[in-house]
Amino acid sequence: MTKAKLFLLEDDPNLSESVTEYLEDHGYSVTCAYDAASAEDILYENKFDLLLLDVNVPGGDGFSLLKDSRANGNTTPAIFITSRNAMNDLEEGFKSGGDDYLRKPYELKELLLRIQTILKRNFYHPSSDLITLGEAISYDTENQSLKINGVEQSLQPKEHKLLKLFIQHTGELLTHETIMDHLWEYDETSNDGSLRTYIKTLRKLLGKDRIVSHKRIGYQFR
Repeated sequence: MTKAKLFLLEDDPNLSESVTEYLEDHGYSVTCAYDAASAEDILYENKFDLLLLDVNVPGGDGFSLLKDSRANGNTTPAIFITSRNAMNDLEEGFKSGGDDYLRKPYELKELLLRIQTILKRNFYHPSSDLITLGEAISYDTENQSLKINGVEQSLQPKEHKLLKLFIQHTGELLTHETIMDHLWEYDETSNDGSLRTYIKTLRKLLGKDRIVSHKRIGYQFR
């Protein structure tokens, strides 16, 4: 089985070594950088499954690094790791293209759980924020806005997550397990009844035939 490739930007050599050893012991391949310039070069030349980015690093910051990388077409999911804890820092992290935000100090086990959760989702960042789903139907992934005939539709947070997952895997058969792992965090309890309700809502908005049910297996978006 191929090891998932992780990229770690951390300017503290001791912490970088500890994180790398821990993640490699759990079956991951880790490439490290200690400053923004070398990180930029590595990201330009290599492909990874997940990015772990410290924010305060020599020569720049993780937010700007990821934002520029996204602008250049990098769709790899990313977790910011930082001692910053202000709400505007959290907001900036997500706006720059991050998928999760871990505050220092942290337990290595928590980092591992967050990595496992994101990798199971097979998440990525589309090159365009606005996606056309059919005549007069569009979805803005940045603002989480579904519009039909120009009218914004009301969706619950998990319905947005489910729609994004379907869009990312159009035509693929997604198992119930994959969907559950995507919608519910590791500290939440998944619910079959809620999933059926979310599916029903999306079918009502997009059309019943858009989401095909495969009995005892999962769903397929087309």
